[in-house]
Amino acid sequence: MTADIIDGKAFAAKVREQVADHVTRLKQEHGITPGLAVVLVGEDPASQVYVRSKGKQTVEVGMNSYEHRLDADTSEEDLLAIVDKLNKDPEVHGILVQLPLPDHLDSDLVINSIDPAKDVDGFHISNVGLLGTGQKSMVPCTPLGSLMMLRDYHGSLSGMNAVVL
Repeated sequence: MTADIIDGKAFAAKVREQVADHVTRLKQEHGITPGLAVVLVGEDPASQVYVRSKGKQTVEVGMNSYEHRLDADTSEEDLLAIVDKLNKDPEVHGILVQLPLPDHLDSDLVINSIDPAKDVDGFHISNVGLLGTGQKSMVPCTPLGSLMMLRDYHGSLSGMNAVVL
């Protein structure tokens, strides 16, 4: 058995180019600029890096980026109000509430308050249920990205075993 190391950064750059092309076509053909809203509650350093990266990459591909940075002591009521506002905003096509949330917030309640059609993580119970039954749904981006990368490198994955680190 041999191990292959796949250059994830190169693959990600290629995917971002493809996304930028799709965004350009959406703008030209339909007058739509996709918008991603990210909500970060608290000061978790890893989450801050992730959110900053998502915002930068969103803008780089020509999309609108909306960041909502909230204090760690933000109330559940205030957080749910922001999610509700984003759900209703026609300029926002995707919502990502960065996890983990502070302990006083109910992550399941917050995630399930996101419109399933805007749930870019695919964590809403409706999306999880649809995915689990093989129906069309939002798919969590990290496992999907891993599968896309493996398919790009190997072609068919039929009969293969993979370890992703």
